[in-house]
Amino acid sequence: MNKMIKFLSILTIPAILLFTSCGNTPNTNDSAEEILDYKVITLTTQTATLKSNYPATIEGEQNIEIRPKIDGFIEAIYVDEGAIVKKGQRLFKINAPQYEQDVRTGKAAVDIAQASVNSAQMDVDKVRPLVEKNIISKYELESAEFNLQSQQALLAQAKATLAKANTNIGYTLITSPVNGVVGTLPYKIGSLVTSTTPLPLTTVSNITNVYAYFSINEKQLLEFGENSGNPLQKDLSSLPPASLILANGSLFPHTGRVDATSGAINTATGSIRVRATFPNPESTLRSGSSGVVVIPLKVDSAIVIPQKVTYEIQGAKFVYVIGEGNTVESRAIKVMDNHDGQFYVVREGLSKGDKIAIEGLSTLRDGVVIKPVEVTDTDILYKGIDQRDPS
Repeated sequence: MNKMIKFLSILTIPAILLFTSCGNTPNTNDSAEEILDYKVITLTTQTATLKSNYPATIEGEQNIEIRPKIDGFIEAIYVDEGAIVKKGQRLFKINAPQYEQDVRTGKAAVDIAQASVNSAQMDVDKVRPLVEKNIISKYELESAEFNLQSQQALLAQAKATLAKANTNIGYTLITSPVNGVVGTLPYKIGSLVTSTTPLPLTTVSNITNVYAYFSINEKQLLEFGENSGNPLQKDLSSLPPASLILANGSLFPHTGRVDATSGAINTATGSIRVRATFPNPESTLRSGSSGVVVIPLKVDSAIVIPQKVTYEIQGAKFVYVIGEGNTVESRAIKVMDNHDGQFYVVREGLSKGDKIAIEGLSTLRDGVVIKPVEVTDTDILYKGIDQRDPS
């Protein structure tokens, strides 16, 4: 009997505890989940100017290697490295006495040939009257005339040899072929130089205008064509003026023009070489410098969003779009290249009138219901976009 009472007690106590516990549980369905406020913007189309940056190497309009045309020793150097020179200004003097001797020999040969011509001319003048009077045969006159022609040919040959000697002696004085800046001077006074010397005497760079060479890939090439209305390689004049950022980060004061491209895409790199020309009146830029070419690209009827309202997953960009019932939906988008670090121009994924969240992205998830708070002061969001024209 005692065992039966103990057994019933064991069963009764848990049942009482379970009943008590169930009776004290609150009804969770009665408490509604709190809906939070999130700032959103309604997208509009506008005209935007994007700036694309391209690392570039700078070269002078002309980079002319100065090489000797004759063999000899450097007798004088009239300029220093980095000097600005004018066309025709003296650069080097080469000591080549053998060419001076050739000039003297050439002059003597001309004098001898001239004397022979004069003698032959006298023979012709002497024989002609005798032939006319039938004193001697016509053969004597023809022979004298042939001798005169031969001596005249020898005179012409001697003059040509003298001209060559004078040309060679002229090569001993080397002048600048263009206005420009002198490069390095690898050879000093007394150095033996020849026409086959490996290094040039120096390089003169004409930097009145400079060329900035950069590369763009095939995708960027097509984007230029789509947005400018003309393929880049067919109508470069449609592109706006380009700017140049120098190596120290400062902006070059003169704008340039993209005026040439290579004829084919490099299959190894998938890029095309492009040239922009900049005026350089102060000679600020030098050959071999580096910089960044900045090309503005105007896009009409563009969907522009701040970069801060996007997030990335495995290289793809997403935004949170507010759908029906104020439900949040993540949506993948495709954007144009832009290097200003502030805005994206959306190519695919968004349309005019869409609402997107602009804050609290880390707390949002697909399917979450929010209370959208419309932001109307979009000037703050889009500050820095050129030529903004909402429609």
